[in-house]
Amino acid sequence: MAKRLVMSSALMVVFALMSLSAQAQGGQQRVLPTPKGPTPHLSDGKPDLSGVWRGGGPVQDLAVGLTKGETIPLLPEAEKLMKSRQSKDDPEANCLPTGVPRIAPYPWRILQTPTHVFFLFEGNIHSYRQIFLNQTKHPEDLDPTWYGHSIGHYEGDTLVIDTVGFNDRFWFDFRGHPHTTKLHTIERWTRKDLGTLVNEVTIEDPGAYTRPFKLTFTATLQPRDELMEYICQENNQDVPHIQGPARAQ
Repeated sequence: MAKRLVMSSALMVVFALMSLSAQAQGGQQRVLPTPKGPTPHLSDGKPDLSGVWRGGGPVQDLAVGLTKGETIPLLPEAEKLMKSRQSKDDPEANCLPTGVPRIAPYPWRILQTPTHVFFLFEGNIHSYRQIFLNQTKHPEDLDPTWYGHSIGHYEGDTLVIDTVGFNDRFWFDFRGHPHTTKLHTIERWTRKDLGTLVNEVTIEDPGAYTRPFKLTFTATLQPRDELMEYICQENNQDVPHIQGPARAQ
C-alpha cells in the first residue's frame, strides 16, 4: 500500500498547511462537491453506471452499512473467530483481494458491455470482478474464488448482482467479520443521480450468521480521477507496523 500511503501522507501535510493559511486569511478550504445532475442512461435505456468511483462497500466496519437499530447476527463460532483475529493477518493488508462487498479505499471503475459488467480496482493487485449479463444461473461445480461467480440483470435503474462460489479467505472489514464458502450475496447497484451510486447488499451465510441481513453503502463519482498503477506487493511496508487485534482503524 506504499505508493498511495506516501502520496496520501504528503497530501495531508499540504492540505493541512493550506487549511491553516486559509484560516489565517479568514477563508475556508474548498472541497470538490459531488457532481450533480440526472441519472445518465445508455442508448438502450439501461442506466449508465460507468465512471470512476470511490466507496460503495465496507472498509473499517461492516456495521456502518446497517440500518439504525440493526445488529450483525453473528453465530457464536463466527464471533469467536472474529475476536481471535489479528490486524496483521488481514488479507487486504497483505495485498490480497477484498472479496465482496468490501471495497479498498482507492478509486475503482465500472465498465459496461451488452454481455458483461466489469469492476476494475486500483487497490492491491489491480484485480477485477466480472458480472455475466448473458447467464441466468450459476454453474453447478464452481471452484471457490475471492470474488465468486456473479450473474446480473437490470431492474429499472438498478443492476442486480447475484454471487456465489466464494472462498472463505477474505475478511469483510478491518474488524475481521468472517464468512464461509456458503456465502451468497445479492447486490443492488442504483445510480440515484449523476454523482451517486448506492449499493444495497444482502448477505446470506448460514455458516457464519443466524439470518440474512442487509447493508447499504454509497459510492461517489470521481470525474477528475483515473486509476493509477498501484502494485501493493512492490513496497508493502504496512504489515510489520500493524499490531494488535483486528479492529476499525
